Amino acid sequence: MKIRTLQYFLAVAREQNMTGAANLLHITQPTLSRQMADLEQELGKKFFIRTNRSTLLTEEGIRLRQRAEEIVSLVQ
Repeated sequence: MKIRTLQYFLAVAREQNMTGAANLLHITQPTLSRQMADLEQELGKKFFIRTNRSTLLTEEGIRLRQRAEEIVSLVQ
């Protein structure tokens, strides 16, 4: 897993919307969605509840957000 992937995850968690996070990150929404799907597959967990209007975190997603914030903070 790359730090960039964790940063993408954190942007989605903050924005609660793939399109908004993609705009913030200056990448396309399909690219971001694919990265998040790949992250879920890589770790074997579901981190998001996706609806037409929002992307919310599951309990696993909330735990990953806490750890990702710590890791990204340490790297910076």
